[in-house]
Amino acid sequence: MDWTGCEIVEVVLGKVSGVPLIKNTRVPADLVVGSLEAGESIEEVAYNFDLKPADVLVLKRFRDTHQPALHP
Repeated sequence: MDWTGCEIVEVVLGKVSGVPLIKNTRVPADLVVGSLEAGESIEEVAYNFDLKPADVLVLKRFRDTHQPALHP
């Protein structure tokens, strides 16, 4: 997913191979939304990755509004 424009995601060359991360962490944004898609609650994801629930919600909302439509 393209995280460009999400205020809590950053890409730092040389940090976790340059994948999009939650700012000031080493947690990949795609891993967080993958956990949500797997059925974990916002609170579970926040606890498991040591994040604020509000940050997980920001990622979820960004993903929901920026995810490309699937074509059959």
